[in-house]
Amino acid sequence: METRDRFEGVNSITFNRYFQSDDDCYRYLSALKWTTDNPYKCKKCGYIKYGKGKKPYSRRCTQCNYDESPTAGTMFDKLKFSLLIAFHIVFKISTKKKGMSSLELSEEFELRQKTCWEFKWKIQQAMASSGQFPLQGVVHVDEFLIGEYEAGKKGRSSDSKKRLVVIALEILKDGGVGRAYAQVIESASAKEFKPFFNAHISKESKVITDVWKGYLPLRKEYPLLEQMPSNKGANFQQLHIHIMNIQGWLRGIHHHCTKERLQGYLDEYHYRYNRRAFMGSIFDLTIKRMVLNNPIRLNNSTLATAT
Repeated sequence: METRDRFEGVNSITFNRYFQSDDDCYRYLSALKWTTDNPYKCKKCGYIKYGKGKKPYSRRCTQCNYDESPTAGTMFDKLKFSLLIAFHIVFKISTKKKGMSSLELSEEFELRQKTCWEFKWKIQQAMASSGQFPLQGVVHVDEFLIGEYEAGKKGRSSDSKKRLVVIALEILKDGGVGRAYAQVIESASAKEFKPFFNAHISKESKVITDVWKGYLPLRKEYPLLEQMPSNKGANFQQLHIHIMNIQGWLRGIHHHCTKERLQGYLDEYHYRYNRRAFMGSIFDLTIKRMVLNNPIRLNNSTLATAT
């Protein structure tokens, strides 16, 4: 089987040596886009033979002359800045422990903050969970609120301006922690919990929650589900540390955001968190996801809430 050259590592100097021009980036995308398992096929007429196109590493169909760039049909399509800068942004967001805010990206790459946010939003979509690796074994589940303090709004209040998030964390046999997922929900109800459970938790797992009644109906599908008092977080210590880490990270990234945008940040956080033992390959994986995923178009209402 044909192999391709992959960039591995988190060292910025090594990255800068590997990617020195747009041509280097087009070469990398081309090798990801057209592989032995997914060979070239003209999008216009379906023909499989091609010649050299106009842009670096583009392919021109020899039957209909349709010219396809390595960026076409990917999340790198119609970039407002150079492909090399796009690769640098993906590298920064995927490999830095805390990622980078759109303001930081704007200052470093001398781009408009809105432009940086638009591209970062695409990266976050590529970082969303595939749903193929549900949590196993012992899984602790809880909810938490993200937002500013509001007088009279406590706990699981559904009319608060704060965003409610449900979170699940694997607890390993040695007492350590495994993977985790989080999702923005409307209310702390079984109706809201169920899609999250089904998407991210194995039905064979021993799920442990606090005594909130909203979890009770889930026992029909998760027979090993147990409930115990939180004891102010003492019985879910690892999970509450994880929650505090997320909240601390979010405070350094944004202050006000819509519910839709918050999910993107949660996906970004857990994308890096769940791959913390394999950070050397995370850039390549992120680029691959952005090549294989369909382009995401931003509408005016989404852009209006960008920060």
